[in-house]
Amino acid sequence: MEARTAGTADSVRRELVVLSNRLPYTLEAGADGLRLRPAVSGLVSAVEPVLRRTGGVWIGWGGRTAAPAGEDPQAREDPQVLVPPGGLGYRLQEIRIPEPEFRAYYDGFANGSLWPLCHQFVDRASFDPAHWEAYVAVNRRFAAAALPWLRSGRLAWVHDFHLALVPRQLRAQAPGARIAFFWHIPFPPHEILATLPWARELLAGLLGADLVAFHTWDYVHNFCRCAERLLGARAEEEAGRIHWQGRVIRVQALPIGVDWQAFQDLARSDRVQARARAIRAAVGTPVILLGVERLDYTKGIPERLQAFGRFLERYPEFQGRVTLLQIGVPTRDRLQAYQELRRRVEEAVGWLSGRYSQNWQPPVRYQARSVDREELVAHYLAADVGLVTPLRDGLNLVAKEYVASRVDGDGVLVLSPFAGAAADLPEALPGNPYHPEELAAAIHKAITMPEPERRRRMAALRERVRQKDLAWWWEETLKALREVGGAAAPRAVARPGAGRTGARRRPSRNQALATQDDLLVAKEVKPGGLPTAAGSGRP
Repeated sequence: MEARTAGTADSVRRELVVLSNRLPYTLEAGADGLRLRPAVSGLVSAVEPVLRRTGGVWIGWGGRTAAPAGEDPQAREDPQVLVPPGGLGYRLQEIRIPEPEFRAYYDGFANGSLWPLCHQFVDRASFDPAHWEAYVAVNRRFAAAALPWLRSGRLAWVHDFHLALVPRQLRAQAPGARIAFFWHIPFPPHEILATLPWARELLAGLLGADLVAFHTWDYVHNFCRCAERLLGARAEEEAGRIHWQGRVIRVQALPIGVDWQAFQDLARSDRVQARARAIRAAVGTPVILLGVERLDYTKGIPERLQAFGRFLERYPEFQGRVTLLQIGVPTRDRLQAYQELRRRVEEAVGWLSGRYSQNWQPPVRYQARSVDREELVAHYLAADVGLVTPLRDGLNLVAKEYVASRVDGDGVLVLSPFAGAAADLPEALPGNPYHPEELAAAIHKAITMPEPERRRRMAALRERVRQKDLAWWWEETLKALREVGGAAAPRAVARPGAGRTGARRRPSRNQALATQDDLLVAKEVKPGGLPTAAGSGRP
């Protein structure tokens, strides 16, 4: 897509100001101007449909570092682009960050400190003051970019752990601003967060918002306890309020949904159904299992492969009759932990193929690449069983996407209790990734489940995902904001049956923590085209 720079201030409706680490597009400079490539993730899949309907601006990093000294000053400005070009969509505003600062902020603090800490892999976390300083500086860049947009009462909607300090930074310079924050990954308990040397500053940053939302009530509980223990705030958890420094901050569990209608339309299309049949024919076994996620150590891919090997060992009658399709999207390849993970996965795939191949039919088909939404839905339709078994996951949209895609009413979802989505999908079969014997038994139960039970479970799961879809998530966010500030909020997203809401159900306190799935997907858009592919997962 060839980008066009933004025109007048009135050329796009600007009710909403979204801030996230990544833009929904990667910006690439070319001889004919900027080109846009979709960089799709779970966050983008959830937020972009809202912004396309409300109008506004999305502020984030577009894949380019700051221009070097001596370059044309005009080229160093953060460009603004309309999406779609010439339409009444929304505006992109790119944040360009110097390379060393970006690496320290992103690789160093966000992914080297917060990511492992929030997923309770404390031994993987590192705490470098230089990384923290870069994190503070980059958050200030984002806040400075957002301030001009907030002066007429627009709502700032800040996303995820990369930008935890932005709400307080905005509040300091615009006391009357309306600010919502959504935390997409698990929020850790007090004992874990307290190991972070800058835990108080992080919490204070978040409490600059009017609303702080999470996927599950367990994360709300952890956040409230941390605010009480580390900041001395007063939390009314059952009421969803925190009192701090003369302000009342709303806290709420708002699990993200999927674009239900988009998945229905794709799954019913002749092209996707034909592709699903082609996948089954190419695999050639009666039963297909499917795993889809980024190659991240939180996703439990080596553990899943171990459990699948245990399944083939315990139930040899299924050797040569069951194939696991594993899509692992490479991510953060610069970091040693991710390089090591990829090596472990590839070794496990090779071992399973060497041990359990039948007539040169390997038990695992593995692809280390990204796929677009249409291809994903075809795989969801082709698979008899969806395996979503992370070690920890804030939510995991793949679980909901698999259910939404099963327009045939069949299929079985095996879901880790450590995924946030497990709180909303009780009809899924539980599978503990830390216990290979248990997960192997869950795979066996899924494969041998009678058709009436499969259809009964899937019908219940589909109704839950339909009720709490993407539009529901946005409507509930607006409702919470109205209760906080009283000022007019952006209009709700219209959809058939708008206004229905699923009953709010709070899981028990011992419900396990989890992390949001983020499957990075990139598909180049041809000049003049619009992005049509989306995926599951985190920028």
